[in-house]
Amino acid sequence: MLLMIKFLSKIISIEIILGSRNARGYEFGRTYVVRPKGKHQATLVWLHGLGDNGSSSSQLMESLHLPNIKWICPTAPTRPVSSLGGYTCTAWFDVGEISEDSHDDLEGLDASASHIANLLSSEPADVKVGIGGFSMGAAISLYSATCYALGRYGTGHTYPINLRAVVGLSGWLPGWKSLRNKIECSYEAARRAASLPIILTHGTADDLVPYRFGEKSAQSLGMAGFRQAVFKPYEGLGHYTVPKELDEVVQWLTTRLGLEGSR
Repeated sequence: MLLMIKFLSKIISIEIILGSRNARGYEFGRTYVVRPKGKHQATLVWLHGLGDNGSSSSQLMESLHLPNIKWICPTAPTRPVSSLGGYTCTAWFDVGEISEDSHDDLEGLDASASHIANLLSSEPADVKVGIGGFSMGAAISLYSATCYALGRYGTGHTYPINLRAVVGLSGWLPGWKSLRNKIECSYEAARRAASLPIILTHGTADDLVPYRFGEKSAQSLGMAGFRQAVFKPYEGLGHYTVPKELDEVVQWLTTRLGLEGSR
C-alpha cells in the first residue's frame, strides 16, 4: 500500500506519495501532488524531463495561477538511457538520438503511459483530466494522447482514461510515422482525435530537441485528425521554459477546460 506524507503550510500544500512498482515491473519514484486552492475542476498529471523528478515539477505547477487544478507530478523510473551512453537516470522510456529514423521504446512508453493513466483513474467523474510535460515528459504526454485516440496502448490493451487536454513543451511525438494510418482505420479513433485539445510549444533555438521535431510532431497530429492541436513557436528560445510560454499555457488550459476564477 502506498504511504502518503502530507506537508501543510500557508504557502505550499504538497502531498508526497512514495514510489511503487507497476504491473510491468518498472519502479517509479515519488509522486508529488499539488492540491487545488479553489474548487477542484480538473486534474493534470505533469511529467518532467530526462534526469529530473516530480519534486521540481510540483514546485513549478504550484507557482501557476490555476487554483482549480490538482497537479499530480510523478517521478520516472531510474534506468539506463541509450542517448547518454547507457548512463542511468530518471527517464520515462529509453531514447537514442532523436531523428526521423529513431526506434521507439514501445515497452517503456506503454509502461509509463499505463502508470500515468493509473494516477488519474480514481479522480471524481465530474473532474476533467489531462496530461502535460516538458521534453521527454512532453513526448509521453503526446504518446498518451495517441493511446486515448486509438483506445489502446501499443500492446493492444485498452486505454482507460477520457483525456480532456494535453500539453507538450519542447517535446516530440513518438510513433508519428504510422499514426495517421492507425487513426484513419477507425471511426471512433478519428472522433476521439478530433475532440482532444492539444497545445505544443517549442523554441526555435532548442539544441536538445531540435525545433523541427516539435513542428513535425504538430503537423503529424494535424494530418492524423487531431483538429484541435495547436503549435506555438518561440523565437530564440532554447531547451527551457519562459514566463510568457507558461502564461499562454495557463490561458489555454483555463479556456479549454472551462475553469472558473479563484474561489
